[in-house]
Amino acid sequence: MAIKDFPIEEYVLPGNAACPGCPSTMGLRTVLKALGKKTILTIPACCTAVIQSWYPYTSFNVPTLNIAFEAAASAASGIAAALKKLGEEDINVVVWAGDGGTYDIGLQALSGAIERQTNFLYICYNNQIYSNTGIQRSGATPYAAWTTTTVKGKKEFRKDIGEIIIAHHVPYAATACVSYPEDLYNKVKKTMGIRGPKYIEILAPCPPGWRFSMDKTVEMGKLAVETGAWILYEYENGKLSFNGISKSIAEGKYKPKPVEDWLKLQGRFSHLFKPEKDIVRINAIKDHIRDTWEHYKKLASL
Repeated sequence: MAIKDFPIEEYVLPGNAACPGCPSTMGLRTVLKALGKKTILTIPACCTAVIQSWYPYTSFNVPTLNIAFEAAASAASGIAAALKKLGEEDINVVVWAGDGGTYDIGLQALSGAIERQTNFLYICYNNQIYSNTGIQRSGATPYAAWTTTTVKGKKEFRKDIGEIIIAHHVPYAATACVSYPEDLYNKVKKTMGIRGPKYIEILAPCPPGWRFSMDKTVEMGKLAVETGAWILYEYENGKLSFNGISKSIAEGKYKPKPVEDWLKLQGRFSHLFKPEKDIVRINAIKDHIRDTWEHYKKLASL
């Protein structure tokens, strides 16, 4: 569906406390347009818990439960069970969590909820850091990225949470990016017709955390996809397929832009270029991207 055809109803209202250029708010606005009014959000500790605005006010026009960092998927399981008991099975139960509450602190609860075949949609908006608490590294932080706890650059590559989710044999899992709202909208819409646990991970470029100008959020997301640093895919009923530009990359119809085009625009990677270019670490990033692509192409039988 084209953006011009999106529903006009807004569920993320003016007066929220988001930073200028906030990708989380952009993504949630698109997600709620796809899901509609019959939605209950469960949100753990994360930026969105603050974005809602100050108590007793809220900028979210759907029922929202704020829960402890590690318990979002568990809380959603309880909501889904209660709705089933009440015979209210046409309501969307949704977790909206950051990468800290998904990759790290909330992983156990998420795994358990999927194993129990909970009928819910879990969405991770991945800004690749613990942004709300001071820009610390998370399991989603890329190799060599600066954070307040990796001042010389992270030494490890990010955890592949998508493959962990796929290993649970879910009926649906996908990646998306806030810079491609039509793709995100369509993927969320698709989950509404699927029973059981669904997972979508949205790349959410964070201006203060990634250290770029607040007017460049969409550009940063597009560059992540166009350089191949972020892959758009869907996993449905045991089959993986690529979407959008990622599909063209996988089929050899689109040559990815140099990853340096993406890295050099982010202050968190500035140490790779100043005072001189860090060839070793930049090549390590390139090799990791290439190996990740080869792995996922095998999963897609390409």
